[in-house]
Amino acid sequence: MGKTGLKLGVLSYGSWVTFSKQVDDNAADKMMSLAYDNGVNFFDNAEGYEGGKSELIMGKVLSKKGWDRGSYCLSSKVFFGLFGKYNRPNQTGLSRKHITDACHAALVRMRTGYLNIYFCHRPDPETPIEEVVWTMNILLQQGKILYWGTSEWSAEAILEAHRVAKSLNLIGPAVEQPQYNLFERQKVEHEFLPVYAEVGIGTTIWSPLASGLLTGKYNKGIPEGSRLALENYGWLKERTMQEDKIEKVKKLEKVANELGTTTGTLSIAWCIHNPNVTTAILGATKEVQLLENLKAIEVLAKLTPEVMNEINEII
Repeated sequence: MGKTGLKLGVLSYGSWVTFSKQVDDNAADKMMSLAYDNGVNFFDNAEGYEGGKSELIMGKVLSKKGWDRGSYCLSSKVFFGLFGKYNRPNQTGLSRKHITDACHAALVRMRTGYLNIYFCHRPDPETPIEEVVWTMNILLQQGKILYWGTSEWSAEAILEAHRVAKSLNLIGPAVEQPQYNLFERQKVEHEFLPVYAEVGIGTTIWSPLASGLLTGKYNKGIPEGSRLALENYGWLKERTMQEDKIEKVKKLEKVANELGTTTGTLSIAWCIHNPNVTTAILGATKEVQLLENLKAIEVLAKLTPEVMNEINEII
């Protein structure tokens, strides 16, 4: 993961939207077990995912499975709080109080003694960066987290966190979690170039399938039970369902057919082809989907310069 010694599988599994909303306890057990048995060693979560319910479900699964804690990595994120469950001033953001309280709560919900990675889910303009860096380093010293990172931060904010950490002889963020897919490329491919060069962060990218759009399942509308059909996710539907994007996905399907794979698997393989991507977080809700997603490693070898050029021309 970047310049650290931590090794994450190139494909990982996350619970945003899926756990509690689309996947119950039993299904979560099956999905995580399938991922783990196929070499996935990183499971991603956050306090804001379904008001902490996602972490509770993941914690139950991990407790039941009894896997060696050293065999997998676990993350959480802090910023949003439990989304409306509480509405008090210190239960969101990146103050020392909220970061500390949220970390303790995440450890309880996920039934673990420490987090491998703890992300600041968004930047907080109301909290000095010195306070954020110090708080994360206190948690590091206490052994409650092993690495800290950022999610959806700008390159400027990440570099500032490192400048502050260096001036205080502390540890800066080791990883960023940005959105990255064929339709969302600016940050990972352009904005973060000086960050890779200067501090060498890793990236745990989310939404490699653009919320399912790149699977082709929305080519003829929104299927019942899909992510974009969920209540309260209208903003995601509005951002995703754009006619020009759908036409590009249809053209991409022809490339996938020629390679003997699916559009979704090809799209994930395209993401992990980027050397600055540490791991792509998968969010499949069905076992057959997850198995298909995991084939991206096999497709990776087929991404010749000619195929990459063809994909770029389509997009």
